[in-house]
Formats: sequence, C-alpha cells, structure tokens
Amino acid sequence: MTCPACFAAMFDSMAYCPRCGARPEPVEQTSSTGRCPGCRHELTRLDVGPVAMLECSRCDGVWVDAQTFEQICANGESRAALLHRSPTASPAAPEARVKYRPCVRCGKMMNRVNFARLSGTVVDVCRGHGTFLDSGELNAIVTFIHGGGLARMRQHEDEQRRLTAAKQTPAPPARSPAHGGSSDWDAPSLAEMLYELFGG
Repeated sequence: MTCPACFAAMFDSMAYCPRCGARPEPVEQTSSTGRCPGCRHELTRLDVGPVAMLECSRCDGVWVDAQTFEQICANGESRAALLHRSPTASPAAPEARVKYRPCVRCGKMMNRVNFARLSGTVVDVCRGHGTFLDSGELNAIVTFIHGGGLARMRQHEDEQRRLTAAKQTPAPPARSPAHGGSSDWDAPSLAEMLYELFGG
C-alpha cells in the first residue's frame, strides 16, 4: 500500500509510515455522490475496470478514496484500465494563484502534494479520505507509475539519504605540527611551502 500523507510504499501491516511517520487511518468506501472540490458540481460514481471513483461531468475532475488510490498504485490491472480512459475535458491551465480545495468527505481543506515528489503532478490530498485530481492528472500519474516512476522515487530517496549521511559524518581533524621539534607534515609538503615563500 502507499502512505496517504506522502505516498511512500509501505506494507498494510505497518502501524506507521517508514518515511514520514504518518499513521494509516481507516478509510471510507466510495460513496455514490458528493460535490466536486474544483467546480462544486455534483459528482457521480464511475467504474473503470476494477476501479470505482467519483467523476465530475463538468470539469472532468475525479475523486478517488484512499483505499482505491492505493489499489491504483499497487495493481497493474487497475492502472491498465485507467490508461485507456481518455479525459473528456481539456486539462486546465495552471492558475497563477494556488487554490486549496475542500475534501469531498470531511469538508476540510486538502493539502497539495507533488505525487511521488518528482512526478510534476500536483494533486489535492486529504489524509485518510482520498485524493482529488483535475482533468488529465489521473492519467499522468498512472503513466508515471507505469513508466517506473515509483522505482525512480525510491532510488532518488536512497541517494538523498546517502548524501545526508555523508554530510553528517565528521571530517577528520586537521594535522598540525607536534610540539618538541617533531612534525606531522611530510617532507615534500614542507619543501614546497618553503620554495613558494622564499622564491627558491
């Protein structure tokens, strides 16, 4: 399954997300009605293969509950069915001003999340309830996953963890001449320094 907060991969038996620490919450089954968070038009149930979601006939936005979204991310059959669904409306141009939208279930404002951090598709997420996607965004996410996007995300995260660990490793202390006439400097380095100082 995927974390409802950050979309990281996790096992359904886990009590907390290994990446962000979020706790999976019980999810509601897909209802047959609701209001579109984008244009406030009535949503209607739509079944695409094994995937059940709510669709807006006006703006072509879709609401996918948390459990179904996990199914889409994990199940190739679900993604294959969605790849053949063409949006009925043209994707909306990005708005200059960011708008936060209400959750279909609880009415609270949702968070805007770049799916998998590097997909470039920003969706509206209510943790534990579901995800709202504008026209064309569900297809973009399915295409991203189908093309190995989640594997690239995990590889990117592993690289970031390695870089962070390398930055936190303390640097070895600088060597300095020991007292009492002995020196930790090697002879060639000392000779080169003297050559530069005196124009040797």
